[in-house]
Amino acid sequence: MTTGFDFGRFDALTFDCYGTLIDWETGLLAAIRGALPGAHGVTDEVLLEAYAGHEAAAESGPYMTYRRVLETSLRGLAGDLGLNVTLESAAGFGGSVGHWPAFPDSPAALARLQSRFRLGVITNCDDDLFVASSQRLGVVLDWVITAQQSGSYKPNPANFEFAFQHIEVPRERILHVAQSLFHDHVPAKALGMSTVWIDRRQGRAGSGATPAASAAPDLTFPDMASFAEIATAAR
Repeated sequence: MTTGFDFGRFDALTFDCYGTLIDWETGLLAAIRGALPGAHGVTDEVLLEAYAGHEAAAESGPYMTYRRVLETSLRGLAGDLGLNVTLESAAGFGGSVGHWPAFPDSPAALARLQSRFRLGVITNCDDDLFVASSQRLGVVLDWVITAQQSGSYKPNPANFEFAFQHIEVPRERILHVAQSLFHDHVPAKALGMSTVWIDRRQGRAGSGATPAASAAPDLTFPDMASFAEIATAAR
């Protein structure tokens, strides 16, 4: 619903990357099943929800690289399932981010949005892993804010505060666009930002690879293509 929403108030869009632009759940599932072949009898949704808890716990503690977060979370998931993880499998899983696919609509939507707004990401990732993902997005972003740079992970508001220090646009003129209520909308709204929810999981039960959370985004779209169409058509 966009009635009464003024896109003209914004000069910049910031995005969560994984889950919003990159198909995080498809990439994660492929990597999990490759690393844990013994999990063949476990459903996708059970794997994603169990993994989500381990990743959130790893990210809430002392900072570690995202590669380490992935490896730690995989071992936690394997423990739940009574499986073992080899060092080789853990290392491969930790570097799997570069193989995660972009959603099919992301490159064209970003290119369309870039005709009107400056674009950035605020992402829970390492610098080099995001470089691999960015090559799938088809645009050069104005700002890339990673967890490695800020030394913390969303939903920690410090990640957004770090972004505000490096994005030369007042926060009230930045519109944050994200799939995860837990990682993005809860902290962004608490900091007074306007947000758009790209509800990639619409119609599916549960919260998938992100912990469940409650938030009140300003707008909701099912995908990036429909958001880009409305955001660039509005005057």
